[in-house]
Amino acid sequence: MSVPIIDEFAMTQILDRETIDQRVVIGGNWEQFKLIQKASEDSPGVKLSFFAGAIEILMPGFQHENFSEIIGYLVTTFLLTQGIRFYPCGSMTQEKTGEVSTQADKSFCLKEAKSIPDLSIEIVYTSGGLNKLPKYRALGVPEVWFWEDGTLRLYHLREDGYEEVIQSELSGLETLNIELLKCCILIGETDLAEAVKVFGQG
Repeated sequence: MSVPIIDEFAMTQILDRETIDQRVVIGGNWEQFKLIQKASEDSPGVKLSFFAGAIEILMPGFQHENFSEIIGYLVTTFLLTQGIRFYPCGSMTQEKTGEVSTQADKSFCLKEAKSIPDLSIEIVYTSGGLNKLPKYRALGVPEVWFWEDGTLRLYHLREDGYEEVIQSELSGLETLNIELLKCCILIGETDLAEAVKVFGQG
């Protein structure tokens, strides 16, 4: 089977000129997705996902990656200062064979390394974050955070799906001051050193 040509499928491409994110969504099955995944192994900046017959190819721009690094650094700082054992997983592939595959912008395993992380964080510029929750529910990710439009929204997995929460419910992160974190993320956009300083004082 050859790698599918994008023109053969319904395609939506969104180019945000401010952030330079590029996102392509095409129809396809699991086998086609794995071929595209294999073909993109030499393109580490490309993020791929598959769910419900849709293949998403995301090429994040500067602002996307900048916020991803800021949030990842601040969360890492908190975990280190609290003495919490954790494993930063970056944008590792989270996958359930034949059903779903995705790459969060940042992810963390708490206490021990796992194939599915405890926390996945998404930076959203080109599409609504809530549209991504069914993928994470299929994977069983306990908590998902979305940074979108200058605010951070948290979702914790219940038996019947994700519920928005104002505070993390993950062991070790339940004492994290989310309002302070939001403030420091915005500070970090222009001055990461100042953001870390304010965050530490808080």
